[in-house]
Amino acid sequence: MNTPNKKIRIAIQNNGRLSEDSLTFLRKLGLKFRKNNRQLIVPCKNANVEFLNVRNGDIPEYVSQNVADFGIVGENVLIEREANLKIEKKLNFGSCSLIIAVPKKSYIKNISDLQEERIATSYPRTLKKFLVENKINASIVDIRGSVEIAPSLNLADAICDITKSGTTLKKNGLKVIAKIFDSQAAIVSNSNKQKWEDFENSLK
Repeated sequence: MNTPNKKIRIAIQNNGRLSEDSLTFLRKLGLKFRKNNRQLIVPCKNANVEFLNVRNGDIPEYVSQNVADFGIVGENVLIEREANLKIEKKLNFGSCSLIIAVPKKSYIKNISDLQEERIATSYPRTLKKFLVENKINASIVDIRGSVEIAPSLNLADAICDITKSGTTLKKNGLKVIAKIFDSQAAIVSNSNKQKWEDFENSLK
């Protein structure tokens, strides 16, 4: 349990698809602050709370190492990082799905056709687990960003990436052949720390 004099530190995405929704959620709790993307630590004006502006993928590490008491992060990141953290609350924003997609004209119609093919992804751990579970031997091409263009560059035969509306997939001539899981933003904590419910109640 945190002491009254210790600042509660919440790690949030500094820039990206969860950033604005995370800020909106925190303001609805009554927290007042001025967000600055260049500022690593942002203090609250009306509570003993501060935010860490960090990369989305680093949030689980900050929480697991007790640098932050809580973090707002996508479930997809938790799964990929294999983070042993407690999900305190799901937030009903940042919804997306991790999918496998291929070019529309590809002969690959289902996951069994991925045998011996190349799959580009920013989620190599999750993809590897999925392939093992489905007894598929495929090459994983680990890249960061712009995964959807990998097939057109002949870097891969398929991709494994997150999608929300499917618009980016359509623009790149891709179709979904499998969904691995659905994801949304969540508040996470180290199980030894103060519970989020207790923290919310302290603001009322």
